[in-house]
Amino acid sequence: MQDTLERFLFDDAPVRGELVQLDHAYQEVLARHAYPPVLQTLIGELMAAAALLSATLKFDGTLIMQLHGTGVVKLIVVECTSDNTLRATARWEGDVPELSLAELLGRGRFVITLEPKEGETYQGIVGFEPGQRVNEIIEHYMESSEQLATRLWLAVGQGKAAGLLVQKLPAGQGDPDAWDRAQRLAETITADELLGLPPREILHRLFHEETVRVFDPASLRFACTCSRERVGGMLKMVGHDEIAGVLEEKGQVDITCEFCGKDYHFDTVDVAQLFAGHGTDPAGRRVH
Repeated sequence: MQDTLERFLFDDAPVRGELVQLDHAYQEVLARHAYPPVLQTLIGELMAAAALLSATLKFDGTLIMQLHGTGVVKLIVVECTSDNTLRATARWEGDVPELSLAELLGRGRFVITLEPKEGETYQGIVGFEPGQRVNEIIEHYMESSEQLATRLWLAVGQGKAAGLLVQKLPAGQGDPDAWDRAQRLAETITADELLGLPPREILHRLFHEETVRVFDPASLRFACTCSRERVGGMLKMVGHDEIAGVLEEKGQVDITCEFCGKDYHFDTVDVAQLFAGHGTDPAGRRVH
């Protein structure tokens, strides 16, 4: 299985969809940290969901999904760019048992952020009910925040992640019963089929009685957007007082990207250059 996303459209009905299968991109994320099994599953589901939702958007930038919690799982972040790259990470404390998402997160919230390369950032926040799974949280978000009837099916297993999305187009033309029919057909998909069958075979099995147009597939890959410049910008936001304390204690500031594991090192000269022109040096003295 390759990292592929297929888009499709019902020609005679107001329904569109996407199907994604992730292999290498998902494995690249898992290789960065020793994630507990339950987190491996949640990360895979969110990666597949992010790729699917990103495919429905027409914008140049990054879609970011975050699950924040106060329980044993503190944070899960997945990013998907309009260049079809993915990255993900998670934070947790202690053992992570096989519990429901709500039990793992405690007081949790789900956040979707759209960061265009140009223009304003958009952020939507939604709570979720006990017992809801990732697909149900996103379905609720799309219905309540975007007013788009959307259904998702997600599967993770054997080191792979996959997902299927069908969506009712607003003010669409054509067969008014097609949306209900598309949902019933999609509900017959199994996790093994999503993970193991080629995308075109899945679409044929599900919708061979419909008139469905399938577009050229898109390839996805793991890539991290971290850079020395971005890390430097983060240090400037932290402020010179705190950075000065780290320099005094350790002699340099060491930052490791949580997404890809790359290390960045800033010594006294590096930090002084970062804060040059900001009115103070890292030790808090005025710069003239």
